[in-house]
Amino acid sequence: MTNPDPTTRPDPWHSLHELLAAMDAEIEQVYIERGIEGVRPRFVYPLIRLAHTGPLTIRELATSLGRSHSAISQTVAAMRDAGLVTSEPGPDARTRRIDLTDHGRSLVPFLEAEWRATHSTVAELDGEVPYAMTAVVEEVRRALERRSMRQRILHHLTEPPR
Repeated sequence: MTNPDPTTRPDPWHSLHELLAAMDAEIEQVYIERGIEGVRPRFVYPLIRLAHTGPLTIRELATSLGRSHSAISQTVAAMRDAGLVTSEPGPDARTRRIDLTDHGRSLVPFLEAEWRATHSTVAELDGEVPYAMTAVVEEVRRALERRSMRQRILHHLTEPPR
C-alpha cells in the first residue's frame, strides 16, 4: 500500500496565511490610494526605524526589529529596488550600512500615521471577536515556550521505514 499524499489534507496554516496576506493587501491598497507606489507593508517597520535611528547595518537593523538577518536583508534589497533606501559599504567588507533616500524619508510621516491607524484597527478587531488575536498569539507563544514547536513535531513524527 502506498502512502497517501499528505498535502491532499487541509493545511492548518492556510487560513492564517490567507488572512495575513489579505490584510497586507488592504494596507497596500491604502498606500496606492494615497499615491504611494512600490511600498509594501513589510517595508514600514524598517523605514520608520531608520528614520529614527539613522543609518544602520543590516545586522543592527534586524536586531533592533527582532527579525532575522536573512529576512531584513531580503527586505532591504526590495526597498533599495523601490528607491527607498541606499546601501553603502559599512565599517568592514562584510557589512552594508542602510539609510533612507530622500524619497523614503518623505514617506515616513504618512507611514507612521498608517502604523498608528493599523494598531488602532487591530485593537478594534480584538474587541469585535470572541478571542482577541493578540491574546491568542500570546497564548500560542507561551505554549511554545513550555514545549517548542520542534519538540511537538518530534513527538508526532513517525519516521518512514528504510
